Amino acid sequence: MGLLDVLDAKLGDGLESLLCAHHARRLRKLGWGSAFGSEAGWWTPRRPVRTGNRVDVLVDGHEVLPAIASAISSARKSVHLAGWCASPDFRLTREPGSPTLRELLASASSRVPVRVLLWAGPPVPMFEPTRKRVLAAQREFTRDSAVRCEIDARERTLHCHHEKIVVVDDEVAFVGGMDLTAVEGDRHDSAEHPPREPLGWHDIGTRLRGPIVADAAEHFRLRWQEISGEQLPPAIPPAPAGSSSAQLVRTIPERTYDFAPRGEFSLLDSYLRALRSATSLVYLENQFLWSPEVTEVLIDKLRNPPSPDFRTVLVLPRKPSNGADTTRGQLGRLLDADDGNHRLVAATLSSHDGATSSSVYVHAKLALVDDRWLSIGSANLNEHSLFNDTEVNVVTDDPEVARDARLRLWSEHLQRPLAEVAGPAHEVVDRLWRPTLAAEGKHRLTALPGVSRRAGRLQGPLRGLLVDG
Repeated sequence: MGLLDVLDAKLGDGLESLLCAHHARRLRKLGWGSAFGSEAGWWTPRRPVRTGNRVDVLVDGHEVLPAIASAISSARKSVHLAGWCASPDFRLTREPGSPTLRELLASASSRVPVRVLLWAGPPVPMFEPTRKRVLAAQREFTRDSAVRCEIDARERTLHCHHEKIVVVDDEVAFVGGMDLTAVEGDRHDSAEHPPREPLGWHDIGTRLRGPIVADAAEHFRLRWQEISGEQLPPAIPPAPAGSSSAQLVRTIPERTYDFAPRGEFSLLDSYLRALRSATSLVYLENQFLWSPEVTEVLIDKLRNPPSPDFRTVLVLPRKPSNGADTTRGQLGRLLDADDGNHRLVAATLSSHDGATSSSVYVHAKLALVDDRWLSIGSANLNEHSLFNDTEVNVVTDDPEVARDARLRLWSEHLQRPLAEVAGPAHEVVDRLWRPTLAAEGKHRLTALPGVSRRAGRLQGPLRGLLVDG
C-alpha cells in the first residue's frame, strides 16, 4: 500500500470514528445508547415478541407480488398500504388482463376501506420519486374510487419513508423490500432470473399471519392518524396461526412523529445484538453495505472467529444505485480483517441464457445468523436505514424458517438442487461458493469486483457526516 493509500485510509478511519461517535451521542441522548453496548441475543428488549405466528418467506417478484394481489382481492375488512413509492399503473402479475394497482385498490374500495400512505418525495426533484410523480399518483389512486391516499412529508431532512408494508383485514401482513412500482427497476422476476434489459431484480418479502400482524397494523395506524387526522381503532391481535415467534422492529427518527418523539431504533439494536451472537454463520443480502456499526461487528468476528467453522457470506449488487465506492470500501476493510483465512465470501448475481447476460440487481434486505435468526424488511445496511429513514423489518428465531430460507436462496444462487446445499454451512461455502466464484464460465454467482479502499473509506464517512445531522 502506497503512502497516499495509507493517508487516505487513516483519514477514512478518523471520519468513521467521528460518525460512530456522533451516532452514539445522538442515541444516548434519546435513550437508545444500549444499542452500542456489548449485549448479544436474538431479540431487542425494546419491542414485544409475539408467539404463535406463521412466517412465510417470499423470494423474488414472482412470489411476492401475486401474494399481495391475492390478499388485496380477497379483503373483507380493510386494506392498508404504506410505501416508499407505489405506482397506479403497476401490475402485480403479468397474466393477460391482470388489473393495475389502481384498479385492484379501487375494486377493493367498493367493499372495504382502502388507505394508502406514500412518501411525499424529496422537496427538490433530485431523485425519485419526485413530488410531481407522487402527487400524480395520489390523484390517480383516488380518481373515481373510494381509495384514500395520503402523502407523508414528515421525513428527516434529506431522508425518506422507506418502509414497505401491506396489511389486509388486520389478519395478514406483508413486510419486506418490494416496492409496488417500476420506478428505478422492474420488480417482476423469478428464481430463474432470465436475462432482462436493463437488469434483473432480486428481492425478498414475508407474509405474516398471527399476533405479529397487529404490530404491523398498529404501526400503520399511528402513522396514518398523524398524517390524515382520521382516528382508527387499535388492531386486535389475530389468533395464533403457526409456531414461530416474531418481532417487528423499526427505525423512526426522532422529532418526526408525536407518537415517537424520541424516535425508535429497535431495528439497529436488533441487528447488532444478533450479529454479536453469531457463532458459525452470518449471511447478508443487501442493496448497500455502508454502516460502520455493522462492519465493525463483522470485522471483530473475522479477526476473532467464534469457531473454526465461522463464515460470513455477502450478496450485494454489482452496481448499487448509489454509494458503490462506499460499499467497496467497507468490503475492503472486511477482506483485510479476513487476512486470507477464507472466512469471508462476497458475491453478486448475474443472469445468462447462453447467448446474452445481464446483471441481477440485489434489492433484498435479509440477514441470517447461525440458521437461527432471520430478519427481512425494508432496511438497508447504511446510515439512512439504521438512523434516519422510517423502516420496518420482521425478525424470527424459528430455526426451521431461517434454514429453509437460506437453502432456498443458496439453491437459487448456486443453481443447485436443495439437497446439494443442505450440508453444514461452512462446508457448502468452501465446497460450492468458493469454487463457483473462482471458476471461469457463466454462473449466477460471480465475485464482487472492484474493491476500492481509498475512495470507499472516504466517501462513506463523508456522506454520513454531511447528511446525518
